[in-house]
Amino acid sequence: MSKQVEKIKELIAKREQARLGGGEKAIEKQHARGKYTARERIEMLVDAGSFEEYDMFKLHRCTNFGMEKKQYLGDGVVAGSATIAGRLVYVYAQDFTVNGGSLSETMAQKICKVMDMAMTMGAPVICMNDSGGARIQEGICALAGYGEIFERNILASGVIPQISAIMGPCAGGAVYSPGLTDFIIMKEQTSYMFLTGPKVVKTVTGEDIDAEHLGGASVHATKSGVTHFAAKTEEEAIEMIKSLLSYIPSNNTEEAPRVECTDPIDRMDDTLNEIIPDDPNQAYDMYKVIGAVTDNGEFFEIQPKFAKNIITGFARFNGQSVGIVANQPAAYAGVLDVNASRKAARFVRFCDAFNIPIVSLVDVPGFLPGTGQEYNGVILHGAKLLYAYGEATVPKVTITLRKSYGGSHIVMSCKQLRGDMNYAWPTAEIAVMGGAGAVEVLFAREAKDQENPAQFLAEKEAEYTKLFANPYNAAKYGYIDDVIEPRNTRFRIIRALQQLQTKKLTNPAKKHGNIPL
Repeated sequence: MSKQVEKIKELIAKREQARLGGGEKAIEKQHARGKYTARERIEMLVDAGSFEEYDMFKLHRCTNFGMEKKQYLGDGVVAGSATIAGRLVYVYAQDFTVNGGSLSETMAQKICKVMDMAMTMGAPVICMNDSGGARIQEGICALAGYGEIFERNILASGVIPQISAIMGPCAGGAVYSPGLTDFIIMKEQTSYMFLTGPKVVKTVTGEDIDAEHLGGASVHATKSGVTHFAAKTEEEAIEMIKSLLSYIPSNNTEEAPRVECTDPIDRMDDTLNEIIPDDPNQAYDMYKVIGAVTDNGEFFEIQPKFAKNIITGFARFNGQSVGIVANQPAAYAGVLDVNASRKAARFVRFCDAFNIPIVSLVDVPGFLPGTGQEYNGVILHGAKLLYAYGEATVPKVTITLRKSYGGSHIVMSCKQLRGDMNYAWPTAEIAVMGGAGAVEVLFAREAKDQENPAQFLAEKEAEYTKLFANPYNAAKYGYIDDVIEPRNTRFRIIRALQQLQTKKLTNPAKKHGNIPL
């Protein structure tokens, strides 16, 4: 046997060794926990045979606490490039079978390499987290590694899409990398995210809580809003990543992929002409409106379990990817509050960063009142959404379906926030406030002198409603571009988007704005 053949055999053996990660026993333990290995996850995610791995033979350099005896090829993270649906992506997956996936200096170098390449090539980066945190034996070097990763997350923000899938533990400082990315997907039951674990919480505060209730997928999907999606299985999480990628471009200089549209652009839906209840206090389901106007009724929702009073997500109109922001009258009457403002503002800013037009469906009675909201800074959080819409330079199409009152009218992509096409249904009520509230302010004193104050106020409310609670007053001043028939909404949105394809708008030159964070 020639030396060259021997060396090739040695290479093949080393590759096989590297693919085993922490070894067969560690892989069995991983499977016993109901989790896939890093390589299995990547294989499920990317196109068959497309994965090109980097730094398979990298080893850590730590000799503290006997670490020199715990050497595994690749050192706890599998990283490289691949394609998904034929599009280039960069991906890394932490390997829990190697030292619990703990981050070392060399692991950070591998991660930073693929992140740098993603930036150079203008391709999305996908990380799959399953790690016990920093490798304690490496001390400050592990922390420095996290710092290098975080800096790249920051520099990549708004340049390339960043997606995090939390498949296992993600605790301590490690949570900040997913927190800096655009979208987070958490696997139910096996994943958790928190800065301080249950033991520390118990010691410091005396609170007794387990990992699932402190930072599990359901907590972050419904209460904190940290995660955008909660998946029941790893397969579902990976399908979510693929679906998400289909709606977004590879970088901030491109547009999202267009798909062939088989749904007629002039399709009318007569149910929209009857969807608004006669009683202004009666709710209806905004999802039915979305399903009636988008291509084939398809809608990929973002943060579906958080702040349900506002709906955010991606859809297509005539094959073009669009971001939808819609008030949901069936949840808290569609009011804006702290969480709804945060949710929508972040989504609007993502769409603007990546050239995705925004369609807003408006039915908002105002901001949620109360000390709970005021003490939690609803002014600043509401200002975030105001800022996001006002700063956005992508095409913006707004449809007012029913209520649009006061400050919430301004916040929801009004004409003065550089809304491009602002339409209204005949049922729209655009005013400073609703009729009942307005007459109480305007005629409270006068009503006291009347023989029948209730009747007097009812008459004044009817007068106010006739004068202001309609779209024509706003249209008179040009604040509404047209009042449209509800069943024709799909066609009007598509035609507006076609008109706005060549839109060019830039903001004043500056280092950056000071958004009210």
